[in-house]
Amino acid sequence: MICSIVFPRVLGKSLEDLQPALELFRALGFAPGNEWHEGGGHGIEMLAPSGGIEFIAASDAPSVDAMVEVSEADAAWEIVRKLSPTLSATAADKDGAPAVKIQREIGDTPYGARLFEVEVNGLRIGFLTYAKKPGETRGLEGKLDARGKRFALVVSRFNSFITERLLDGALQALRQCGTKASDITIAHVPGAFEIPSAARQLAETKRHDAVICIGCLLRGDTLHYEVIANEVTRGVGQSAQETGVPHAFAVLTCETLQQAIDRAGLKVGNKGFEGGLAAVEMASLRETVASRGTSATDGKR
Repeated sequence: MICSIVFPRVLGKSLEDLQPALELFRALGFAPGNEWHEGGGHGIEMLAPSGGIEFIAASDAPSVDAMVEVSEADAAWEIVRKLSPTLSATAADKDGAPAVKIQREIGDTPYGARLFEVEVNGLRIGFLTYAKKPGETRGLEGKLDARGKRFALVVSRFNSFITERLLDGALQALRQCGTKASDITIAHVPGAFEIPSAARQLAETKRHDAVICIGCLLRGDTLHYEVIANEVTRGVGQSAQETGVPHAFAVLTCETLQQAIDRAGLKVGNKGFEGGLAAVEMASLRETVASRGTSATDGKR
């Protein structure tokens, strides 16, 4: 019967007041959900893969309003630490205090979790990773840590007013995950149809840990849209499978221009940013799988 649970929190009186929290949560992997605008009020959901309610028996109230479990607390801490001065500089509250404040540096708790706490426009949030129980396995996961990794971005010039915003989002994600500018290669192609060919060329050099494909297709009055969309999807997937290099798919296939605008940083987040995070995670996972395979092979010798 229950579909989801949302805890509303007031962080200001305008959409501008919400931006620090929205940017911080997007950077950590939350996805924009439903939103409403009525009578001067605004509400925007930020969705996590799962959620729950925790019941506490204690003499003191908890130090945070919300607790968020992350896959890697140290990686999340690095993102918040780098992002908080920028958000605070551009969106200080009315008293001149920073919009994002570090309330508790990252550290280990008595119950074995790795935890840090921040305050965003008065909302106190804790981020933690629970310690594994003896014998527990959570499977292989990539980390949002791009340090030392190299990325290639293939960007279509067609519908550039959308693709340039997607590119900005992807670059922001890479920077927040620790990528150096010198480790990023950007290739521009005429249109979406040319993306798979350029992506394959870059992947075959073996100089990049992942490729991010960025484009925008808008439905027209003919079958041209379906033909191009299918070929781009097939070509990017085939390139990833045959080269072994992860490809992040940030090619919008939209019915209308407004849908594309919403997905390039307006109402539905920035799909380029999401593609950047996906590329980092997949590059990390590929490295993890390769190292585990090497270890297993070495153990048999």
